[in-house]
Amino acid sequence: MTETHSPGFHSLRTEVSDETAPVEGTVPAWLSGTLIRNGPGRFESGDERVNHWFDGLAMLRRYSFEDGTVSYTNRFLRTEAYADAQSGNLSGQFGTDGGGWRRVLAWVRSLGPPTPTDNANVHVARFDGEYVALTEAPRRVAFDPETLETRGDFSFADNLPEHITAAHLVDDPNHEEWVGFTTEFGLSPQYHVYRVSRGSRRREVIASIDARGPAYIHDCSVTDSHVILVESPLVLSVWRALAPWNEGVTDLLDWRPDQRTRILVVDRDTGNLVADPLVDAAFTFHHVNAYADDEHVILDLIEFPDASIVGAMSLADLDGGFPAVPDAALTRYRISPDGSVERSRLYDGGMELPRVARTVVGREHRYAYGQATDREGANGLVKVDCQNGTAREWWERGVYIEEPIPVRRPDAESEDDGVVLATALDSERDRTVLLVFDAATLELLARATLPHAEPFGFHGRYFDEL
Repeated sequence: MTETHSPGFHSLRTEVSDETAPVEGTVPAWLSGTLIRNGPGRFESGDERVNHWFDGLAMLRRYSFEDGTVSYTNRFLRTEAYADAQSGNLSGQFGTDGGGWRRVLAWVRSLGPPTPTDNANVHVARFDGEYVALTEAPRRVAFDPETLETRGDFSFADNLPEHITAAHLVDDPNHEEWVGFTTEFGLSPQYHVYRVSRGSRRREVIASIDARGPAYIHDCSVTDSHVILVESPLVLSVWRALAPWNEGVTDLLDWRPDQRTRILVVDRDTGNLVADPLVDAAFTFHHVNAYADDEHVILDLIEFPDASIVGAMSLADLDGGFPAVPDAALTRYRISPDGSVERSRLYDGGMELPRVARTVVGREHRYAYGQATDREGANGLVKVDCQNGTAREWWERGVYIEEPIPVRRPDAESEDDGVVLATALDSERDRTVLLVFDAATLELLARATLPHAEPFGFHGRYFDEL
């Protein structure tokens, strides 16, 4: 079958193991560790193609750094979803007919338990010594961090209710725990906020909060004392789920801007809901970070004016180029003790896939890194100074930057003393490259070329211990 799809949204059919990537420039010798990224790698089974970018088969990508060299491995997760695709049956989860979200719909209609997809293609984490691939359906897949070979299902040692779950768990090194949430459907839907301590695989419930809708929530933030969810009015509608023609989660989603956006601020120790103000309707996939000062909770996130971006990620739209939807903006919410909210924009350009240095998660941050989305024929890299409102940017025509990962130099004193790692598609060369930037200046230090062009992925983490 001839591929006619847009660069970044065509399937990759090869896997390589521990291949040394040629490097232009210099990778700092102190950089010793491994970046593991997750995302879709294959979109077809025979002549059938999934409907939505979020439904591609999970493929892990490993970029290992040692003594100035970069080695690369990629491998598909060997899951039930992968086996189904091998036998000619697509089993999507987000916007595709198949065995994923269709099973969740069956649960909603019959009030029986779901059998969710195991196509864990969104993120990665480490629990109790296990490296785990994550998605928003409540199944997780363990893998070998050296070879990326699939080890099988990973289960938490608890019975926390979950029909949708966060793939974005907050890695908080200052509290030595992960923080996430699940969504429980039913007559009284709830969000269950939890923590997982280092070295444990048991989720401890921080709070259970009554949900409106419930809403589709992708991410969360923490401060030293709080967990913050943003409940936009993008509702998972039970009535839509009951319609027999609906077959993907995108068919459940109902944008109700009159309901406005609700910010849930939870006390991290007591579980009390200390604030839940309403603000004008907006939608967010990704949080940047949050922290508390003497009087306020400050939350930085990437905000869309509406939820049109969700449907615009269908492959039918993406094959025609990037969708004509409004760019997201880096936005600050300053939440007062009385529940009032001051909202301000921190960067004039479009931005997505934000990250801060791991050491400042939940603490006051100065710098946010992200994908600059408003370039013609490219995606750039942007570093925003959240204190003074200035920004540094890097971009190159034909190069499409993915999620940037800041990595601090060992024993660094300043927040931006280190590098930023970012994979990018070089569309003119039809290759993915791993770019290494100086985190302070965004000077390009090194470019490692991979043996093929990866499809655009989602998220990853840098692990010092690998």
